Amino acid sequence: MNSEKITVQSLYTVTDEELMLMSSQNPELRFERNVNGTLETMPPTGGISGNREIKAGAYLFNWVESQNLGEVFGPSTGFRLANTAVRAPDAAFVAKGRLPEGWDQQEDKFINLAPDFVIEIRSKNDSLAKLKAKMEEYISNGVQLGWLIDSKNQQALVYRRDGSITQYPATAILSGEDVVPGFTLPLTKLL
Repeated sequence: MNSEKITVQSLYTVTDEELMLMSSQNPELRFERNVNGTLETMPPTGGISGNREIKAGAYLFNWVESQNLGEVFGPSTGFRLANTAVRAPDAAFVAKGRLPEGWDQQEDKFINLAPDFVIEIRSKNDSLAKLKAKMEEYISNGVQLGWLIDSKNQQALVYRRDGSITQYPATAILSGEDVVPGFTLPLTKLL
């Protein structure tokens, strides 16, 4: 199976409803819509990347649930950002009280806000430059903290709402800082 990303230039802007329909008709693919209307499909990841994604979500979920901090979402959840892009981070956290009323009653709707915290995990075929741009887009649209896990280079890049970016080595223990209070994770668990 070809695991390269495919970018499709739309002749018109794809609505949220059309994007959701394409997603439901093609469950083996993940779709995101860029701010300029282009669609990106992301085929299923290999075993290692899938394992890292679920671990990231599980560690985050366990902490958030134990502390009653809010909600955690997996890589199939689309978030409609302020710039109209629809993004699906590998793991995301939204603080208690920030989700729109009725969000849990709308199965076929994207969540119309930026998560507070996102985790993106670089797979073998992901372009680091594209992932860095995606992280910057998250921050510029309201995400407060983001971890870009780069197993290829054995590092993490942590993006913050103030625009700062910190590079951490494989030996680091990452922190949810004031966004996910008390959440820490040895980077080696996601590499």
